[in-house]
Amino acid sequence: MNYNKFCTILNKHIFEGEKKELLRKLAERPERFVGLFRPTKPGAKVLQHLLQSHEIRFGDAMEELISEFLKDWGFKVLPKIIIPDPSNPRKKLDIDQYFTDNKMHFFIEQKVRDDHDSTKKRGQINNFETKLEFLYRKHGQNLIGIMYFIDPDLVKNKNYYIEELNKMADTYGVSLHLLYGQELFEFFNELSVWNDLLSWLSKWKESLPELPEINFDSNPQDSFNEIKDLEIRFWRKILENEKLWRDGIMLTIFRNGATLRMLFDFFSKKPERAYRKLAEMIEQKLKEYYDCN
Repeated sequence: MNYNKFCTILNKHIFEGEKKELLRKLAERPERFVGLFRPTKPGAKVLQHLLQSHEIRFGDAMEELISEFLKDWGFKVLPKIIIPDPSNPRKKLDIDQYFTDNKMHFFIEQKVRDDHDSTKKRGQINNFETKLEFLYRKHGQNLIGIMYFIDPDLVKNKNYYIEELNKMADTYGVSLHLLYGQELFEFFNELSVWNDLLSWLSKWKESLPELPEINFDSNPQDSFNEIKDLEIRFWRKILENEKLWRDGIMLTIFRNGATLRMLFDFFSKKPERAYRKLAEMIEQKLKEYYDCN
């Protein structure tokens, strides 16, 4: 792992495809963005959504980073998606980290920070034991389980987790650990990598803008390239939902209509009826909200 690869992984998870994902959320759950009984203006609401999305995506990026570190340390990383019952393929276990040194098998349930409320902390433990039980049936006592929180500054439920993990360890007879921050790296004798991680993360954050850009028209070509292949059903819902437009949500995203005009040209040239209908709807929005005749 080096700094460039570190940045590539973070940027891929946090920023790639976020415009398309925002449009999907607007289409599927418009009520989360519009309505009189909200104390925020359209731009603030879109910004709030993006910031929350970045927090969630950061956790996904850290999962990939830890996997890459494990490979660097000589472990064989195993498939994370497991189907416990082949007769029910829709029921899956998604293990954050699952790997082996060819002697022991390890699994890690990984979260960014330990700040869950009482309901979620119980859910965390139940989720951990579900995966522990399945892997115990496969590997017996050649299994080590770890509950890991990356941020060492939040340890809200530490005592609860220790108590519950101790009960499980006694029942299953396997080694279970609760680790925070650098403790995971110390566990695998790779403390220097934790120091690299802190240094890289600080440097990466310095390169970020103070706030994410919510105006797609600030770079219409890039926006067009990212969103032009959004599924037809989402475009239809967005263009038919007049409230998204009247309340200013879409006008916050498509500030001057430049990206919409590119989409209109693109959809107009498609032979399929559905795209021509989308072009007609975009044309109507351009006339109504951007004075484009």
